Amino acid sequence: MIPTPGRPIGCYGIGAVNYHTGETVVLFGRRKRRREIAKLLETLMEGHPTGTVYVAWDDAGAHADDETEAVVRAAAGRPVLLYLPPSSPWLNPIEMLWRHVRREVAHCELVASTQALLAAARECFARFNQRPRQILSVIGSNAAKAA
Repeated sequence: MIPTPGRPIGCYGIGAVNYHTGETVVLFGRRKRRREIAKLLETLMEGHPTGTVYVAWDDAGAHADDETEAVVRAAAGRPVLLYLPPSSPWLNPIEMLWRHVRREVAHCELVASTQALLAAARECFARFNQRPRQILSVIGSNAAKAA
């Protein structure tokens, strides 16, 4: 008999990437529900205290709810939410970055624990934030060329 683990521990990352600077913001947690989506939006607003912030994201149900609307109202309408068509990850820059993270962190790797995987993912995003031009290239932004 082969011993098998119990129920797997779920862990998710939700994030955003600035299409102009390459800066990333990623939150890791056990869930990715409405509360966590609203927290990501709050974090983006805190990081950009003035001006309009455009957020392009997929049309997931967790993105359009009362908690998200409360964040938009609290930020005096500064976030402009752009909903991408369903099933179109190639239009969402963060999806290209997630693909890159999977290759860098977990490709052909056996990870000892969920905590080790999370630590590797956090380190990966910390490295990304040290090399914003590389991120701009990964997400297909021309901002680096324009600067």
